[in-house]
Formats: sequence, structure tokens, C-alpha cells
Amino acid sequence: MKSVHRLTLSALFLALGLILPFITGQIPTIGRMLLPMHIPVLLCGLICGWEYGLGIGLITPFLRSVLFHSPAMFPMAFAMAFELATYGAVIGWMYAKFKSKNLSSIYLSLLMAMVCGRVMYGLVMALITTLLHQPYSFEIFMTAAIISGIPGIIIQLILIPVIMLFLYRTGMIQSNEGQQ
Repeated sequence: MKSVHRLTLSALFLALGLILPFITGQIPTIGRMLLPMHIPVLLCGLICGWEYGLGIGLITPFLRSVLFHSPAMFPMAFAMAFELATYGAVIGWMYAKFKSKNLSSIYLSLLMAMVCGRVMYGLVMALITTLLHQPYSFEIFMTAAIISGIPGIIIQLILIPVIMLFLYRTGMIQSNEGQQ
């Protein structure tokens, strides 16, 4: 895939990352449940490669905070930037390592990205709360990063593979195309 094509698609994923949270009505609690910014970043990493996924993951929360004041710049957009950058980088890197681009490679890449992204979120939030002398525990991490996001996690596990398979079957992306 040519770099101009990847850059154009990345801009599309950035726009989706800015727009999709409006589905939640700008209600932070619903946004934390459905995780609407995650989907475009994950797709960007899969389709455009780890570098683009990392960049779009890093930029999206900050830009959304500046433009729409949601999520709050600190600590949420800051922590989410690291989390989403990790999602985009890990899913793109993992997926590029698979010779066969199929449902298994999509799921394995997606699951690894989800685990690494949530760990990154936990580490960043632990650092932030330590610097601010605020409490942070494993229970707080589990609630914020996993339990409250279960609906969004389920949506990602269903939607991302379905979208990728659709894109392969329609020829919009080539299943044998490596991510150089």
C-alpha cells in the first residue's frame, strides 16, 4: 500500500475517532462503556500498519479534547493517548508478522493489542495518580479499564473482524498484502 494511500486512510480513521464518540451523546460514562475511539485506531493499525496506528492512537484523544472538550485533557485524554497509541502499534505490528491474513491472525492481533493497551492505560494512570498523590489500586484499574468497558470490548471483538473480513472479501484490501 502506498504511503499516500495509508496517510489518506489514516486521516479517515482520525475523523472517525473524532466523530464516533458523538454516538454516546458526549456522556463520559457511556463512552467508557462503548469505547468508540478505539475502533478506528484498531482498524488503522490493521489496515495502514503499526506506525499509522500508533500516530492516530496518540493524536485522536488530544485532538478530540481540544476540539470538543471530551475527554478531559488531563488525566483522561493523556492516559487514553498512550492506551490508543499502544492499541494501534501493537495490532499493526502483530498483524504484519502473520503471513496469512485471516480470522485467526485478526483475533490474535486484536486480543494482544487489547491486553497491551489496557496494561499501558493502567501504568499511565498509576503514574499520574502517584504524582498527584491520589489513590489507585488494582480494583480501580479493573473497574476503569475492563469492567466498565465490557460492552465496548465485546463490540470490538465482533465488529473489527467482521469489518476486516468484509474489506478482504470485497477486495478493498488485499489479504496477501504485507505491511511494509
